[in-house]
Amino acid sequence: MDRRSLIAGMAIAAAERLSASSPASGAGVQKSILISMLPGELSYLDRFKLAVDVGFNLMEVRSLQDNVEAARIKDAADKAGLRIHSVMNGIHWRYPLSSPIASEVEASMAGMRRSLRQAKLYGAGVVLLVPAVVRSDTTYEQAWERSSKQIRILVPEAEKLGITIAVEEVWNKFLLTARDFNQFIDQFESPVVRAYFDVGNIVHYGVPQHWIRQLGKRIVRVHLKDYVRQTRQFVNLGEGDVNWPAVRGALSDIGYTGPATLEIKGGDRSYLQDVSARVDRLLG
Repeated sequence: MDRRSLIAGMAIAAAERLSASSPASGAGVQKSILISMLPGELSYLDRFKLAVDVGFNLMEVRSLQDNVEAARIKDAADKAGLRIHSVMNGIHWRYPLSSPIASEVEASMAGMRRSLRQAKLYGAGVVLLVPAVVRSDTTYEQAWERSSKQIRILVPEAEKLGITIAVEEVWNKFLLTARDFNQFIDQFESPVVRAYFDVGNIVHYGVPQHWIRQLGKRIVRVHLKDYVRQTRQFVNLGEGDVNWPAVRGALSDIGYTGPATLEIKGGDRSYLQDVSARVDRLLG
């Protein structure tokens, strides 16, 4: 085994250890919360204690410009017993890797590198990346080619840090079929480029359980939210068009036991207790 394959294997092993060490809910997924859902008026420590109190042992955070603040978050999470498993890159919409503007690509790459380093700081195994945005100055084909080129540059850096780059499907007019998603992931031939699957995002133009089975083991992380096609609105879990028993079955079929992070609006203790119970009910 060459050095690159060895490092990549270590990254996958770390992800598997996370799956083995965290309590599961329902279909085997591990219940997680997005940091922005927690009451912002509380200190980090009080926010994270609240998350644990209402049933969450895992959390996803957004990347930050300030590494000092990132260190504060890590310290508070450690004290609360809340494990950070993923970092959501915060700059990929404003400055996509697929941009034809060199300064935007440079900013995007800097944001990804900062996200990778913060993931290492937190002990998280994953950085979420929206890889490209199709827009007036970027065709679908250009989005594919440009973003692929930049991700190839990032792969050795991610392997060295032991962090997985998890590509997410969003409303960016890109990766519109599971087949395209698979091909995009597979082209890198690296276990540190995988899929971040968002259940709610797909409902607008696809069927979540179909995508889950087609993506299979490529899925390293999952976002949970619900969506109503008729009104084109995201809603609370169980109040939209997601067929949750089918999603639960699909996750079970592919053997997914990793984190499933709620990505919906936030609220107070009572609200968070309710959404925690919804995850247990819908995926249990």
